[in-house]
Amino acid sequence: MTAASAHARPRRLPRIALLATGGTIAGAGPDSTAAAYVAGALRGQALLQAVPQLAQLAQVQVHELFALDSADISDAQRLQLAQRVAALARQGDVDGIVITHGTDTLEESAYLLHLTLKTAKPVVLTGAMRAATALGADGPLNLYQAVQVAASARAAGQGALVVMNGAIWSGRDVAKRDAAQVQALQSPYGPLGLVADDGPRFYRAPCRPHTLGSEFDADALPALPAVAVAASYGGMSAAAWRALAAEGAQAIVHAGFGIGTVPQALQAQARRLRAQGVWLVRASRAGSGALPASARSPLWLCADDQTPAQARLLMALGLTRTQDAAALQALFERY
Repeated sequence: MTAASAHARPRRLPRIALLATGGTIAGAGPDSTAAAYVAGALRGQALLQAVPQLAQLAQVQVHELFALDSADISDAQRLQLAQRVAALARQGDVDGIVITHGTDTLEESAYLLHLTLKTAKPVVLTGAMRAATALGADGPLNLYQAVQVAASARAAGQGALVVMNGAIWSGRDVAKRDAAQVQALQSPYGPLGLVADDGPRFYRAPCRPHTLGSEFDADALPALPAVAVAASYGGMSAAAWRALAAEGAQAIVHAGFGIGTVPQALQAQARRLRAQGVWLVRASRAGSGALPASARSPLWLCADDQTPAQARLLMALGLTRTQDAAALQALFERY
């Protein structure tokens, strides 16, 4: 073969698995100007067909998993998602994975994938704030940019990523912070990078363990233990804690004021619950900020900077491995 013929050989496009789970990105409604729509109404193939430019980026194969509003995804289904992604990542004919997902619990799925996938292949979640049938739908561009990232070697080894509105977020610390705007996702540490016309440009990287460096493995988890979150408010009673414990919660994350503050009037109930074997975790409802070491006590485990939703998942993962208080506390400081 001559140098000229070798040079003329067409470049193999990256092979991307597109896993559809529903959400607003697949939503459809009767009126393009109204907010009402049905989440997950469109199949993954329809999302792919709406962005024909993807054929220039990658060989995309569609896989259907759910057609759900992400608010309806249970822990069992979230674990099913993680195991399905893990199976796709093991395939030799898959170079990267894109997951279309509703934004309401996208951050929870991203965090679980970030901690439990045993792969360095790019795994990218994306969604939309406007239904596919809405004027100014943001889903097509989000999907295009998610495939750009998943098809790039620069995204390998970064853990679970979230791509929306031109930004690349880490699954470790992204959260939905706006109810309606397309720039709904935020992180207290900013994005990892952005998506340019030539693909992803990274400016920082996750420094805490994830994927191959994590002790958790989605395929080794038969189920997630029941862990609940109780929101704090002025004058709250312990009724929610009691109800959650009665429903079988093995741990309760208190989404507290500021540094996870627990009202003095609830401390006696906290002691009773702990005596019954229910784990208690302090987290903050503030949206960002690390809790100080002084917030920890023999009664209370304490999140670091994890949101209540993230603390719930990390505690559930921890309970699959240990019942030791020091080991559980160390997880919040490690991950």
